[in-house]
Amino acid sequence: MIRLVLCLILAAGAARAEVVVAARTIPARSLITDSDLILRDLDVPGAIADPADAVGMEARVALYANRPIRPGDIGLPAIIERNQIVTLVFARGSLLITTEGRALDRAGPGDVIRVMNLASRTTVGALIGADGSAHVTN
Repeated sequence: MIRLVLCLILAAGAARAEVVVAARTIPARSLITDSDLILRDLDVPGAIADPADAVGMEARVALYANRPIRPGDIGLPAIIERNQIVTLVFARGSLLITTEGRALDRAGPGDVIRVMNLASRTTVGALIGADGSAHVTN
């Protein structure tokens, strides 16, 4: 009986669900609002299903009208701009070193970007904190 039900489900095709699509073309680096989104009944694996997951986020790439929005297309709004001076933090055990660094990319909290240590001119990878500090990852 279980095989019969499974075969019927597979024969019916993929299930369709409501997914979030852009109501208009949204340029990269734009904040997303309620009016920018609509729900459509589509079969798109991995697309965002709840508009609340996208409202208030920033478009990382251009989002085209009537195309589904995927989690990688959006992110937290950037708090660090390219070439901005940031606090670079290196912490290992009880050792804590802070210095100034220059952000080589634009980023939001939780993003890993390249930061140049202004004292040594060395480029390191750094995780951006909610306060805008850059924590060395390598």
